[in-house]
Amino acid sequence: MNDPRIIVALDFPDTQQALEFSQKTTPQQCRLKVGKELFTSAGPALVEALIDSGYDVFLDLKYHDIPNTVERAAAAAARLGVWMLNVHALGGAAMMRAAREGVESVAQRPFLIAVTVLTSMSADDLQALGIETPLPQMVERLTHSALDCGLDGVVCSAREVPALRASVGQSALLVTPGIRPDWAAANDQQRIVTPQQALADGASYLVIGRPVTQHPDPAEALRRITQSIS
Repeated sequence: MNDPRIIVALDFPDTQQALEFSQKTTPQQCRLKVGKELFTSAGPALVEALIDSGYDVFLDLKYHDIPNTVERAAAAAARLGVWMLNVHALGGAAMMRAAREGVESVAQRPFLIAVTVLTSMSADDLQALGIETPLPQMVERLTHSALDCGLDGVVCSAREVPALRASVGQSALLVTPGIRPDWAAANDQQRIVTPQQALADGASYLVIGRPVTQHPDPAEALRRITQSIS
């Protein structure tokens, strides 16, 4: 069974650039993530086009609203045929359970995961928001809450993966952004790890954006990363 571990974040502003990139690789090499900017610009039609091309799509819209709204949004995303979608764990248990009911309303249920703490945030950022719980413990608390609500896993920094894997076992999906090959710039990510280390620590899937999408030869960048984790 083909199960590429790399999810390329389509950090593009419009349909044309996203589709042009998708033609430079294959569904056997990677999955694709559609986030807020691209989805706002291109809409569901792009998601459907990528799926029709054979790609598994992670719809990264981080739903965070009242339970009824999130349930309906999750169901709508599931009907598009996406492979994975996410919510914010800070939306609470009732919202996460509603999201689970939404994805379960379709025959081919996508994976549903929850964002714990954004990888752009530091412990100081949490304290500035009035959250005194140390960052690692906050991530673990939100992870257990998501799993207790029937979600498939979480988005977390790869730096939290070893402790989470020990805490939740092998079945939970741990999807890790903030992944940077040792030859790539960190950009605005604060808690970053190389692809090799993330997988060795127990990550399930690696979200990689600019090191691939902004590389002069994106296909070559992807080949280098794939070779490094093979």
